[in-house]
Amino acid sequence: MTYTVHVDDNYHYMDADARYALGQFTTWEEALKAARHIVDEYLSSAYKPGMSAEDLYRSYTSFGEDPFVIGPGDEKFSAWEYAKARCMLMCEQTGQ
Repeated sequence: MTYTVHVDDNYHYMDADARYALGQFTTWEEALKAARHIVDEYLSSAYKPGMSAEDLYRSYTSFGEDPFVIGPGDEKFSAWEYAKARCMLMCEQTGQ
């Protein structure tokens, strides 16, 4: 049994041609780590000093990549929920 991480493009919402498979992983934890890494990379690249959490999140939901995991279990990962929490944490740490 494997977990596959697929990645959609928020900029090309509902465009199946913009989707790609990141890879297959043997555990949920490995797949989750890979999916979170995709979101974290975008947020780190898009963040500008003084940016609010709302602005960073809006940028992510408009232009970031949206990974999701397909596997044998019932585990769920929402990239948008994860991104919202990360935006709040990133901007809180910088006082925004």
